[in-house]
Amino acid sequence: MKLTTELLTAGILLLAPANAHTPFSTDNFSGILDESSGVLRSLKPSGQSFDFSPSDVFDKRNGNGNYHTGDFNIRYRVSDSEPWVERSTASHRSKISHQSSKHSILFSQLDDTINGIADDLSITRSWFEYDGDLALNFTLTNVNSNDIEIGSLGFPIEFNNIFTDRSAVDAKDKCVLVDPFIGLDAGYVQVTRLLGVGPHLIITPLENNTKLEAWRFLEEATDTALAYQSQTYEGNYEWQVYSKAYTEQEWRNVTPWNEPTSLRLNPGQSISFGLRFTITPSVEKIEETVSNVGLPVAVGVPGYVLHGDMQGRLFINNSSDISSINISPEGSLSVKPSRRYGNKWTALDISAGAGAFGRSRIDLTYEKGNRHSVHYFITEDGPKALAKLGKFLTQQQWFDDASDPFGRSPSIISYDHSVGGSVLQDNRAWIAGLSDDGGAGSFEAAAMKQTVQPVASEVAKLEKFVHQTAWTRLQLPDGPNKYGVRKSLFFYQPDAVPEYDYNPNINWNGVWNKTEADLLNRAYNYVHVSCLYWSLYRAGSIAPDVLSKETPMWYLLQSYNTVMFAFDTQPDGSNNTLFHDLGLMGETIWKSLMDDLRAENHTSEADKLQAAMKQRTQVWSTQQDPFGSEQAWDSTGQEGVYLWSKYFGYSETMKKTLNSIRGYMPTVAHWGWNGNARRYWDFTTAGKVSRIERQIHHYGSGLNALPMLDSYRSSSDPNSPSEFYNLRIGYGGHQGSLTNIGRDGFASMSFHSFPDTLEWDPYSGDYGLNFIGQVMGAGTYLVDHSIFGWVSFGGNIVPTEDGIIIVEPKDAVRQRIYLAPLGLYVTIDAGAITRFRLSTAERRLTVSLADAADGSGAEAAKRATVKYTANDKSAGIRLDGGDLTETKAGHVVAYKFGQASLSFVWGN
Repeated sequence: MKLTTELLTAGILLLAPANAHTPFSTDNFSGILDESSGVLRSLKPSGQSFDFSPSDVFDKRNGNGNYHTGDFNIRYRVSDSEPWVERSTASHRSKISHQSSKHSILFSQLDDTINGIADDLSITRSWFEYDGDLALNFTLTNVNSNDIEIGSLGFPIEFNNIFTDRSAVDAKDKCVLVDPFIGLDAGYVQVTRLLGVGPHLIITPLENNTKLEAWRFLEEATDTALAYQSQTYEGNYEWQVYSKAYTEQEWRNVTPWNEPTSLRLNPGQSISFGLRFTITPSVEKIEETVSNVGLPVAVGVPGYVLHGDMQGRLFINNSSDISSINISPEGSLSVKPSRRYGNKWTALDISAGAGAFGRSRIDLTYEKGNRHSVHYFITEDGPKALAKLGKFLTQQQWFDDASDPFGRSPSIISYDHSVGGSVLQDNRAWIAGLSDDGGAGSFEAAAMKQTVQPVASEVAKLEKFVHQTAWTRLQLPDGPNKYGVRKSLFFYQPDAVPEYDYNPNINWNGVWNKTEADLLNRAYNYVHVSCLYWSLYRAGSIAPDVLSKETPMWYLLQSYNTVMFAFDTQPDGSNNTLFHDLGLMGETIWKSLMDDLRAENHTSEADKLQAAMKQRTQVWSTQQDPFGSEQAWDSTGQEGVYLWSKYFGYSETMKKTLNSIRGYMPTVAHWGWNGNARRYWDFTTAGKVSRIERQIHHYGSGLNALPMLDSYRSSSDPNSPSEFYNLRIGYGGHQGSLTNIGRDGFASMSFHSFPDTLEWDPYSGDYGLNFIGQVMGAGTYLVDHSIFGWVSFGGNIVPTEDGIIIVEPKDAVRQRIYLAPLGLYVTIDAGAITRFRLSTAERRLTVSLADAADGSGAEAAKRATVKYTANDKSAGIRLDGGDLTETKAGHVVAYKFGQASLSFVWGN
């Protein structure tokens, strides 16, 4: 069906009934258009009660300045010397005389409702059915005698992401999340249900004119009862076709996602823009649906984050051949056409350019003239990135001032990269107080790094921090509340520290005083401190010489006792902590803690820890929405809920958890959104630029990757579209957690997605939680895909003869590999896997090891403990001989001259 301006505006026009909403139905939708403004009030899949639009609260936000789907924003100028004129249908609501025709559901002339535009532009809007879908079209005509330059053209997108005044169950059932692929003519928007189960919605261009060039947050000046731009209502965004006017003004100091453009409209010239709304049955079908409506689709392996030494592949599905490829910045990526796969897919080989780092964009132009942008991020080689992080944390972020009145010295403290110094004062006391997510994140990251790359000098500082600060001040070392963790060491109470100069430019109203800071009741804090101890246990276990203060066993039991205090009670029966019944960020380490207790013959302690975890899990299994937190809605509890539900066999809760993550963790051809679990309020709790804003690769990325990757490894059908989708979003989130680490080793809490910023927040904040996900989830995956053939997520496939597959791991840790065709997962706890060779004919896997990863600077391992699991794909898989010692923790292999080798065989 070809769209033309004549088709969209033709027909005998009839006035719609006065003072009546306009209900409509198409083959795929039923809905309602507002009686006055003609915007979308309701949009439901045909035959269903679920509404993508916030129809139940529409009237609470229908004043001037409240944006809805069907509104229209523009910036234009009549001549190059004139300033940009800004106009919007939402600025001053007035009743529009709507019309209907044989071609339209509703046709509106918008000139009168857009103040001051009638002498320059005539604008019409049409809602109509298009191949069973709903379509929205705007036609602009230049009625001025001069050329008009359109510098911004935006279509607000409003669907029900409003959690205000809803219960958790109500929000889960009624609400959606909106995410873009800012991919020019291949751009689209996905609207996914919060429970993760379809149907979902996609929004695509009607024609090539309607490219998705930018994605702009819409500020609303008027207050509503629904708390716009808050934790319960993130707010709405607009699809921008042109963005030049903003890049010349508000965004002038920023490198935008795509090259900004404008449109010059001659006198009397008309042009149409439009959006198409289409149902898709499930999240893994989104890209297929996008392709079916005629857009090109890109699938990146291992995603869109590449280490400097990592090879990637980009698979393009499009009916038109690629006519040109442009890279920006020039030389940042190497792109080479590879081969075709069937009739639809073209493969491109992607690798980082020499010395490249940071954002990179591939602009593909097709023979039909449409453009497709794909957005990459290039990091350091994985082990090198971790080494730089460890060095920065233990040097630049090392705080050693014995005169500090709050007892924070010595420590690895929060850092402000914009000023190059420690964050010693903040009205969010925890950031400067070494506790909660935003204050403990730095020492947590430094500790986790030692579990895979122990360095003696770094471990020494962590031990010093433990014995002089953490165990003596942050945590109570004796008394009835021994092992209790304070909410913050920093506080605001001038009479308690009269010699301290509080910054008078900081607003200290409502900041914790000493009594509040000394409270021990925040369960989230116990993950951070238990992680510190467990990490030193692990470091001392794999590199015994690095510990000097205490034995590995002392740290193991410190970690255990810290956890158990959080779940214990006071003599009066009251709970020691709040929130202990919720999924806590980073608690994946507690499963490893429990396993280590058993391996070290601390069976009683392991049993008690297990019992505490089971009690929570049993409760979760009875809840419709077991992912609660202190927030109205959250994406933090899923990691812990999935982990323990799987361990204790609650399969329905597992399934519910995975669906939940799939609802807020998209995959698109953009490093920032691919695998980026929904987070939008944590800049207010841990960032320097404090605002509600869609965050890019906050800790949701790394932590929510863990369940998705584990689910993939547990699948009996890893090539199914659903499981391959899980791998893609899991690996996207996993790789995303490395983009936070800068070239100098500083790790930011998150990246600002608003187009006036597009940079990393200067605060280190709560990055440590993201890094837990990175360390615990790192691995290289080998997949024999039904269309793409042999591909690797995290490793480079080395060309070889038929029947032999050789892979060199390039992930950051290089201690875990998963071979999907075998269902085989192999892990080591020390050193690195340098390559593995799979021979299907010989039914043999050979794994080569080294005592340290290249570029890591880690202490050379003397031995490694090997663990492996296999599902029923390869019956009888086993380690085949070699110099191995079997222990309770696994098989131990010794490094000889820095090398070791493992061999697995299966079948007869």
